[in-house]
Amino acid sequence: MDLASLQEQAVGAHQRGQLAEAERLYLQLLEAAPDAFAPRHLLGVVRAQQGRNTEALELIGRALQISPGVPEALLNYGNVLKNLGRFEEALASYDRALAARPDFADALFNRGNACREMKRPADAVASYDRVLALRPDHEGALVNRGNALHELKREDEALASFDRALVKNPNNAETWKNRGITLRVLTRFPEALASFDRALALRPFDAELLNYRGHVLCESDRVAEGFAAFRQAAQHRTVAPADAPVQRRRHDAEQQAYLGTRARVDGPLFLDGGEKLSGAAINPANAQKVSAEWRASNSQLVVIDNLLTAEALAAMRRFCLGSNVWRQTYNDGYLGAFPEHGFAAPLLAQIADEFRAIFPAIFGGHPLRYLWAFKYDSSMSGIQIHADEAAVNVNFWITPDEANLDPEHGGLVVWDKAAPLDWDFDKYNGDVDSPRAFLKSAGAKSVTVPYRANRAVIFDSDLFHETDTIRFRDGYENRRINVTLLYGRRDKG
Repeated sequence: MDLASLQEQAVGAHQRGQLAEAERLYLQLLEAAPDAFAPRHLLGVVRAQQGRNTEALELIGRALQISPGVPEALLNYGNVLKNLGRFEEALASYDRALAARPDFADALFNRGNACREMKRPADAVASYDRVLALRPDHEGALVNRGNALHELKREDEALASFDRALVKNPNNAETWKNRGITLRVLTRFPEALASFDRALALRPFDAELLNYRGHVLCESDRVAEGFAAFRQAAQHRTVAPADAPVQRRRHDAEQQAYLGTRARVDGPLFLDGGEKLSGAAINPANAQKVSAEWRASNSQLVVIDNLLTAEALAAMRRFCLGSNVWRQTYNDGYLGAFPEHGFAAPLLAQIADEFRAIFPAIFGGHPLRYLWAFKYDSSMSGIQIHADEAAVNVNFWITPDEANLDPEHGGLVVWDKAAPLDWDFDKYNGDVDSPRAFLKSAGAKSVTVPYRANRAVIFDSDLFHETDTIRFRDGYENRRINVTLLYGRRDKG
């Protein structure tokens, strides 16, 4: 067989996705013509498709030494560099391809994708706009342009881009999901819910979509329905892998002993209790006093004792001790339970609704945004200084007082200064040094709220806060547990 026929056969196999056959034929071509550009370049593409990016980079790089400036090879070279996380070099390769062919839509599209990976959404939008000027119905450019505009907080433009993409392909669940996320930011909750439902029709039982649906229902004041969606999401979520740090393994061994044969800690979702109560969950006795304190507080912080009714407190302890919802591990020694893990019992929905009903002066029209629980290892530290993405923060504690070895501590430290509104989430929630420097320069003062079982601290969620020093007894039932609920949006507090 002559080389031209062999090349045609190799390319045909490649186009049909027969990578092993294409590989064999390209190698045969290279054996016959070691300096041939095309088989070396295309073998590099095969290697990239096989996930062998280092080999792919060498092959395509050698092909470009043979024939510099071939736009397709420069595009593929950039794609492999992007796969390897070498984004600046990938961008340079795409720009070389575009210098050779300015109307190369694929290079422009991948250039935009690289810019997004590099956290340069404005540059990404510019590349996608150039793609769309050449190919107005390019679905990928429309979708990724919408994502980049969302990152720039240009939500109306993002929505328009997603809508154009859905005209092209109305059966793309990911586009419906992204459209729903954008509509949620715009607080257009009925439309967001409809978008997530369209996505779920295409990807039934998708845990991520069910989770988004739960959030939108909660923000629509349909908390019980939202929590049902969270529980459904948890049933379809993959359990975390077994290789876990020592504090995780220590907790899981303790909980497994507590559960016995009823359920596996690392097994399917198991909820121990958590049903809605026939009576009240929150004790209404302090309603007027607490509301008055909130209005009078300059920093908007109140402490409530005897928060839950006796029945609700017992039910919360049972649920938190017996349910295998503690899926998130943190290096500082605490574990997290989130709605998408199953921390969304009907009892929690009842508590969330009763907060707003009993304390309207505090919560006003703020909907529930999110909630979680943390369970602590007393041999390690708690949560470091941060603020939260909400208007009102509720933090309440349920472990019995006799577990706390230091009654003057173990609770929460709250400062009287709020995170600046121009700080992004990573700065006020993930960067410990910046808040401490800010608080020092502002002359901020802190208040320490000692731990008490069934005590709640309600405060402006923008206020910096951290877990106080923890000294609790050993033993599973003595682990400090706090429940946090966030209401409203940070910029509307």
